[in-house]
Amino acid sequence: MLSTLSANPAPAPLYWRRTFPGDAEQARAVRRFVACLLAGCPYLDDVVLAVDELVVNALRHTKSGQCGGSFTVEVLSTGDGVAISVADQGGPGEPAVRDAADTDESGRGLRTVSLTAASWGWHGNDSGRTVTAVFTGECPA
Repeated sequence: MLSTLSANPAPAPLYWRRTFPGDAEQARAVRRFVACLLAGCPYLDDVVLAVDELVVNALRHTKSGQCGGSFTVEVLSTGDGVAISVADQGGPGEPAVRDAADTDESGRGLRTVSLTAASWGWHGNDSGRTVTAVFTGECPA
């Protein structure tokens, strides 16, 4: 009897999750972590830029950046797209794209993510939230 399975089934999704201490030096470790996992992905630079922005936002704007804080990075690769998430320990305010003046030294993080990712969003509250950026296109992992 012939198998009803496709000769070339879609690759199984790959998922990684890692928690980092909440200090600025960890942004570099996150970039390396993601770059190693997604080596060969044609839009890897955009993914690494986005995860860096999300980590910096978590450290600057949430409890994750306080003494003893932490944050978690999740990477999901489906073969035809990548989702990158940063879960923080919450804080005041909500993640939002803002307009920054040319002379501002910060305030462009989520704008950058919105321009490089196919989509982005967040869920959670002042006790913890997750911000996710989604990239589409084939990305072998």
